[in-house]
Amino acid sequence: MDYKRLGDTGLQVSELCFGCMSFGSSAWRPWVLEPADAEPFYKRALEAGINFFDTANVYSNGASEEVTGELLRKHGNRDELVIATKVHFPTGPGPNLGGLSRKHIEQACEASLRRLGVDTIDLYQIHRLDPHTPPEEMLAALDSLVQKGKVRYLGASSMYAWEFAKLLSLSERNGWARMVAMQDHYNLLAREEEREMHSLCEYEGVGVIPWSPLARGHLAGTRKAVGDESNETTRGQTDGLDAFLYTAESDAAIIDAVRAVAERHGRPMAQVALAWVSAKPVVTAPIIGVTKMPQLDDAIASLEIELTENDIAEMEAPYVPRRATELGRPSLRP
Repeated sequence: MDYKRLGDTGLQVSELCFGCMSFGSSAWRPWVLEPADAEPFYKRALEAGINFFDTANVYSNGASEEVTGELLRKHGNRDELVIATKVHFPTGPGPNLGGLSRKHIEQACEASLRRLGVDTIDLYQIHRLDPHTPPEEMLAALDSLVQKGKVRYLGASSMYAWEFAKLLSLSERNGWARMVAMQDHYNLLAREEEREMHSLCEYEGVGVIPWSPLARGHLAGTRKAVGDESNETTRGQTDGLDAFLYTAESDAAIIDAVRAVAERHGRPMAQVALAWVSAKPVVTAPIIGVTKMPQLDDAIASLEIELTENDIAEMEAPYVPRRATELGRPSLRP
């Protein structure tokens, strides 16, 4: 396992980020693994050299943070680990239990610290923008967490490039701690971030840690068409987001191209699709989500693959640009 700086910071993270949404409570989502079943995955990730773990307060309504904190304390060395979590989505029915107000950010951070069992969160990210909170209020609240030593670095997820540029500018003008990571939706079926976001991140020295690098299993060959009851995985049968994210007519041709390249390399499709993401210079570490050990083994093995220019061109050729509007990108203003 190699390690990379997260953006222009001195922080060293593994070239794979271990996504923890799959671990916590099956009562939250039927494909989520309970703590006892999660333990072997954390052990394997640590043994492979992964030191970067990403969760969120909304995953399993906090249980993911609890599992992550417990298992990393049990099997890892805290000083070597980079623990990331996120804030925004509601964690209860009350009017102040979601969003990015100063009140919710501060309360959510304290709750995440307790669940993770740590004194400081290494990377604290806004899960989405809150159109009802002024960005100045949000950024000042996040900066105060850094100044108090409760958070080391800040990051964001899934927004338009102009919105992210505005946040970076506001932080710079006010002397607030700056966001150093962008967790965006990026894979062979979803390449709209190449338009502007990735160029912005490269210019501003921001690390890119893409979510869903395998397009929720489509690029691993484990999903059928949206709504197909023959889907092989529980998540494939119950994940309603597919109906929004992966419905383009070009998707099938891209998946076929990944399959062809994988066959030439004698590798599973998942390894090749992940290798494509990792090969992009702007990408620091794709976030891998697993519920079966072979999936984690595939992710680790993908780091060994060297794709040729022809391989990359073949997989990228069928892509048809989509509309800029993507699910989960609320504007700064209502």
